Amino acid sequence: MTRAVLSLGSNLGDRAAALRRGIEVLLEGEDAPVPVALSPVYETAPVGGPEQGRYLNAVLLVESEGTPRQLLERAWAAERALDRVREVRWGPRTLDVDVIAFGQVRDDDPELTLPHPRAHLRAFVLRPWLDADPGAELPGLGPVAELLAAVTADDEAGEQELFLREDLELRLPEEATG
Repeated sequence: MTRAVLSLGSNLGDRAAALRRGIEVLLEGEDAPVPVALSPVYETAPVGGPEQGRYLNAVLLVESEGTPRQLLERAWAAERALDRVREVRWGPRTLDVDVIAFGQVRDDDPELTLPHPRAHLRAFVLRPWLDADPGAELPGLGPVAELLAAVTADDEAGEQELFLREDLELRLPEEATG
């Protein structure tokens, strides 16, 4: 089994419900990855793209017997289940699921670059990941804690400010955890 990191985000409709349903879809079926940890929910401003609403973000850690491509296809299935529409790059979305890392795999495939090419620059990925796995490392780039400290130090304008949403709790589906 290979440890993988999935980042989930939503800024359209019932954002918390979209994250919950996305997690369910990611973890359903016989060949589903096994959940390891789930971060708290953070609210963040959008990074890049057109003007749009704030995001809810979380990170899900899983163990997978499949390939990175199979996990990407599962991520796309979760997005489709929430009626994700891809019209504008970095535009608003009901659900966005990114494969951030898949074990120590490093791959420049344009459809699935591993690790995710911008993960080390995004507090909305790094902070929840650090919560889910305090010892996490981004392959080829180092400890997530150090990467987050660098992003935070460079964010003088506060564009990557995160707000912990203690009022929102995500749970792993019981059948997925055994």
